Amino acid sequence: MEPWIERGTEVVMHTYNRFPLVIEKGEGVYVWDQKGKKYLDFVAGIAVNSLGCNHSTFIENMVEQLHKINHCSNLYWNIPQIELAELLVTKSCFDKVFFCNSGAEAIEAALKLARKYGKKVHGADCVEIIAMEQSFHGRTLGAITATGQIKYQKDLAPLLPGILHVPYNNIEALRSAVTEHTCAILLEPIQGEGGIHPADLAYLQSVRQLCSEKNILLMFDEVQCGIGRTGKLFGYEVYGIEPDVIALAKGLGGGFPIGAMMAVQKAADAFMPGDHASTFGGNPLACTAGKVVLQELVERGLLEQVQKNSVYLKERLLDLKESCTLIQDVRGIGLMMGIELNMPVGTIIQKCMEKGLLLVGAGTHTIRFVPPLVINEKEIEEGIQILRSVLKEEAQ
Repeated sequence: MEPWIERGTEVVMHTYNRFPLVIEKGEGVYVWDQKGKKYLDFVAGIAVNSLGCNHSTFIENMVEQLHKINHCSNLYWNIPQIELAELLVTKSCFDKVFFCNSGAEAIEAALKLARKYGKKVHGADCVEIIAMEQSFHGRTLGAITATGQIKYQKDLAPLLPGILHVPYNNIEALRSAVTEHTCAILLEPIQGEGGIHPADLAYLQSVRQLCSEKNILLMFDEVQCGIGRTGKLFGYEVYGIEPDVIALAKGLGGGFPIGAMMAVQKAADAFMPGDHASTFGGNPLACTAGKVVLQELVERGLLEQVQKNSVYLKERLLDLKESCTLIQDVRGIGLMMGIELNMPVGTIIQKCMEKGLLLVGAGTHTIRFVPPLVINEKEIEEGIQILRSVLKEEAQ
């Protein structure tokens, strides 16, 4: 066993089945292991490293902030937090932001807000939240209850009461589940861990109408599909449908831990001082990271680059499907794509890694493509050629 892996195995809890790979450094869309081998990174920390590695503007701003202050309590205000909140509110349909440290925490904040809203507007018994089958919302007890995949909930019962699941993209099943006890509907515009499944436009339109009619909250989990991943700043913009609450994380910090739960005013008003908090939420370093990511996306043309290169990625994946019988489907939006194979993808991902391409699965039969948003056509083509060679070998 490689010495660093042996040392890690001794002291780190076994909560991941890790690849035998120790990543030491990165530059752009490439990373290197501790032995100096180079890899093209189509994982990006699982849709986290929006600007890739060693981005000069990102580093300069983070170092500058470190020289000012690294942390202060939310008992006080800090300037990067205010500036990031202003950017998020100005560029979205939401009115207020709550900052935390991860996607699961953003979902927890949304779950709490939904129940506070339901009780405030509809009474003490309005506490039920409807989520989707095959969804994924995080690993905390509340977020894992909202997750619609039993495999993630093994041996964790009893789970949080008052959360039920219905089939995704099935409006009749959703309508049948809504009662006077329903306070919110939670869904991913694009299911990520569930296999890269985008919502149908007509479905989301109907969900929005249903929530408006019943005065219940429509909550989008955009932890993976938000912050430029679809070619729009937010995934909901692809559909032209505005939710009441959104959960963000992953790409927002460009690799620095941050989460955010945003809400329209009527929902945000359900929280009062003391209802929710986060010691590290809105940390000036995390918010500086978020500011740089948003500025690169909105002010420096990165969103347009994502739109252009995502078209190229989809075209190349569709071309690959035409020539490879192992590929059953190509789906996704922007730089959040998936190919479904007629076999488990573990072997394919392993062989691609051996050839210098890092990929990640989404379920047993789907390979997910969530590269850094700064990727270009040449780098996409390099990845496609490695994948093509591995698929060709496997098909023989």
